[in-house]
Amino acid sequence: MKNLITAITSKITTGPSNFYNDVGGRVYYRRPPQGARTLPDCIISIVVDSPDNVFAKRGEDVSIQFSLFSESDSITEMDSMYSDLKTLFDDVKLTVTSSTMIIMKRERLVAMNEIVITTNGEQDCDFWAVDYSITLQTT
Repeated sequence: MKNLITAITSKITTGPSNFYNDVGGRVYYRRPPQGARTLPDCIISIVVDSPDNVFAKRGEDVSIQFSLFSESDSITEMDSMYSDLKTLFDDVKLTVTSSTMIIMKRERLVAMNEIVITTNGEQDCDFWAVDYSITLQTT
């Protein structure tokens, strides 16, 4: 999984991408740093990793979640993050060391609110969970 996360974060930081700029470079794996957060940010998590072994091929189906957080009262900030995330990852094939990526497909968006402790104190923020399904074959 380390190679997959590396490929995903490299795609975000290379350039850097518009998405990277949207979140001010605050992209974290599994959890943000301890202490008060600065929003907007994105947390990347592995939700599920299942074997996908068919005939002589060995592979994995991986579900990745991008958790987008914004404390802006306007939908504009969250909509920009979501749009730029889709531009980066919808139906792409990333270079993943020791694997061949077959496809990265967006599965769903779940929009909610969450209380987060930020540098501005306790904030009611927008939280959008964007799930992608990734099919890998081992090489």
